[in-house]
Amino acid sequence: MKVADLMTRDVRACTIHDSLNAAARIMWDHDCGCAPVVDGHGKLAGIVTDRDICMAAYTQGLPLEAIAVERVMSPRVISCARGDDLETAHRLMRTHEIHRLPVADSRGRLAGILSLSDVVNYSSGDSAAPSDAVEIAGTISAIRRRRKPAALAASVSPDADAAPARESTKAPKKTGARRRKPSADLR
Repeated sequence: MKVADLMTRDVRACTIHDSLNAAARIMWDHDCGCAPVVDGHGKLAGIVTDRDICMAAYTQGLPLEAIAVERVMSPRVISCARGDDLETAHRLMRTHEIHRLPVADSRGRLAGILSLSDVVNYSSGDSAAPSDAVEIAGTISAIRRRRKPAALAASVSPDADAAPARESTKAPKKTGARRRKPSADLR
């Protein structure tokens, strides 16, 4: 089976100049957890997730209308092509621990998106092979692994009798330097 057989073709994207409010509106109106981001030529430039929007609102303390998508999006996008096999999509999702893969054409333009939900919905149908369920279970297992946050790992005391470290409820301090996200986060 090919990615083109399962991908969602009618994908709403935002541009790098749109506000996070516009990206959130796309996600709300189309019941999805991410919006691909395109540049002025329609080429895939990044991806922004609902989590990205929440964390930006929390850490920047600004209204969503005042934050550009470009400041928050993941610029490193893991994508696939329409003609790729489903196994290739599973491998990408597992390796990069992502739930959604934008599908790009040969010129880098957005052609669709393949989500783990699309694959699960297909596998629950009559035409799916039993091996599909095994493949999906492996992908879900790889994606769901929780990573220990560095700050949490550093605050754990080696003394079992010591009081647990408290988590601050304050927003992180703003710094002059703009920090990039560590990886493509399509979750």
